[in-house]
Amino acid sequence: QDYYGKRLQKSEDLRTNACITSAVPLPKAVRDALKRVHEEVVARYYGCGLVIPECLVLCRILDLGSGSGRDCYLLSQLVGERGHVTGIDMTEGQVELAKKHIAYHMDKFGYQKPNVEFLQGYMEKLGDAGLADESYDIVISNCVINLAPDKKAVLREAYRVLKPGGEMYFSDVYANQRLSETIQKHRVLWGECLAGALYWRDLYSIAEEVGFSPPCLVTASPITIGDKELEAIIGDSRFVSATYRLFKVPGSSRAGPGQVIYNGGIVGHERELVFDANFTFKEGEAVDVDAEMAAILRSSRFAEEFLIRAGGANAAAPQGCC
Repeated sequence: QDYYGKRLQKSEDLRTNACITSAVPLPKAVRDALKRVHEEVVARYYGCGLVIPECLVLCRILDLGSGSGRDCYLLSQLVGERGHVTGIDMTEGQVELAKKHIAYHMDKFGYQKPNVEFLQGYMEKLGDAGLADESYDIVISNCVINLAPDKKAVLREAYRVLKPGGEMYFSDVYANQRLSETIQKHRVLWGECLAGALYWRDLYSIAEEVGFSPPCLVTASPITIGDKELEAIIGDSRFVSATYRLFKVPGSSRAGPGQVIYNGGIVGHERELVFDANFTFKEGEAVDVDAEMAAILRSSRFAEEFLIRAGGANAAAPQGCC
């Protein structure tokens, strides 16, 4: 709260690039939407890149650690006036800044009534903020779960508020090993998103324990520190900024492997949908997928965008999100 509420006044005040790494080029619709976001909201935003999944029209989205509200105002345009976006953040100053610009953005987007709301609260305790079970289609998070001491509680709460078939799509910082207590207790490294980074293998075990499907890695890029004092403390630890997608797959959707054909219906991804690091679906092309991916596509908001058949020529080949 102190680091993001008082010590940082603009993104240039950050001492590492952990929170400003952009992994992939932005689709035109997202670039255009970003141009309509108030400059103060953009200047006071400290997330890493953009965390914008596909197929969002009419969705209800929750943004964990929404900060100044930049991603919420982007998503507000992509879900449309009848969709809804909730942002929650623990830092009072950031929430107030986000709220201050609601009227400006709704007028800019031509909406009759707001489709965004901002709450002050903790992502480990979403119930305290009044967020009900199975009330969101998507939970996003941009470089903030590392700031929470209890990662399992964050994922458990995200799982709780997601509808069956819902998705958690989030960017965060991961370490190549478990971090020493010296690193974990360093205030600047914590604020810079490094000291609280999960050892990447722990994400897989936590996700499984909470009930999510195996994490699907979307993108990853190495983080450079560039600050001699901080580099000396970090030693041989290495960090990456990575985006993962996790799904809340109901048991009824689980069957065997399958063959899927993308129909090309998602705006901005008509010719191909890059789903994760392993699966790119081209319009009209049959792709064999394992049981896990078949269940994800069958149960999620992507179901109407694919023709999904049981079996498949190479259905036994182990692919999987991992």
